[in-house]
Amino acid sequence: MLTQIPGLHKSLEKLETLHVSGTPEEIGFAIGQKDAVSIHQQILQLFEFKAAQQVYSGSNYLKGLDAAARKVFPEYVLELEGMAKGAQVDYETLLIWNCRGDLPLLEDSIPESPENVPEGCTTILYPADNGNNAIIAHNEDGPPELNGHCSWLTVHPVEGQEFSAFHYPGMLPGHTFSINAHGLVQTINNIRTDDLQSGVPRHFICRAILDCKTMQEALMLLKRRDRAGGFHHSLGQPSGPSLLSVEAPPSGCVVNKIDSPTTHANHLLDEEFYGVSQTVTASSEFRQQMSEKLLSESTSADAKSILFHHRSKGLSIYRRPNDGVDDYAFTLATAVFEISAESVSWQIHLNKNTTPTLSN
Repeated sequence: MLTQIPGLHKSLEKLETLHVSGTPEEIGFAIGQKDAVSIHQQILQLFEFKAAQQVYSGSNYLKGLDAAARKVFPEYVLELEGMAKGAQVDYETLLIWNCRGDLPLLEDSIPESPENVPEGCTTILYPADNGNNAIIAHNEDGPPELNGHCSWLTVHPVEGQEFSAFHYPGMLPGHTFSINAHGLVQTINNIRTDDLQSGVPRHFICRAILDCKTMQEALMLLKRRDRAGGFHHSLGQPSGPSLLSVEAPPSGCVVNKIDSPTTHANHLLDEEFYGVSQTVTASSEFRQQMSEKLLSESTSADAKSILFHHRSKGLSIYRRPNDGVDDYAFTLATAVFEISAESVSWQIHLNKNTTPTLSN
């Protein structure tokens, strides 16, 4: 085993850790029990959840997403069903919460409004070079209402791979930043494209990648033609040839091998997708341009200083409320994964603190 699932953490700021084990139903139930208060008091009160629930509850479109998930990934449906039981909410409630990025916007909605794009995220990738290890560093940006309600989740399944992931209440793990027992690192950036289709929800794909032994297995999932929605995925592994940056909207999948330091925010960049309609917020455009600028000016791998970029007024890479005009996301945590030829070391930071909250 190249990378150990962490057993002992140094906790210098508050990020709760949760260890669960068992069958998919048992894992989901334990997570749901732990998340129950946050789900009822935070998740169910979010505008973006209420809006999606109002439109899609009981809809044929949602039923189609559920049917596709059950056909392809029944074990993760069981996990989500167990989570709903543990949290004492309907399964459909958590299905909507997990599928909201797979649900088409209404014709009269404003794609640029904060209610439609509460998620950000910025990722910096440094390939291995001149004896230096590869690095994947990531700002996890989400609804500010979830600050203090997330956890570092470690799962020991009866079947499948052990993994650890930054976990949102009520969500299948995998859509933030994570690492599994084979050293497979995954970080996710939200994208909002208009090529959505009725198929396998994107959060189920992210969860499935946590059970992959290699990046090649992960790419097979990302190249499926039946994906309902999509993300930008950054992938790395000690046994892998290099870091990969993967843009995977429903209409295609472009895999880029990282040969030089690069960065990615929340919109598609590859020329293959120039014709794909997408929402590009002012925040995402700024973070992409500013991180590229700071990366070009840096003489060494210094991802934290880039990801911690923040101004008291105006758009910033490190997100706080009211720092942009069309995206109210909040930087919940910053993760840095250093990938050598044999192992992965990682750190998680809160509140721009250079001392890690958790590390292995």
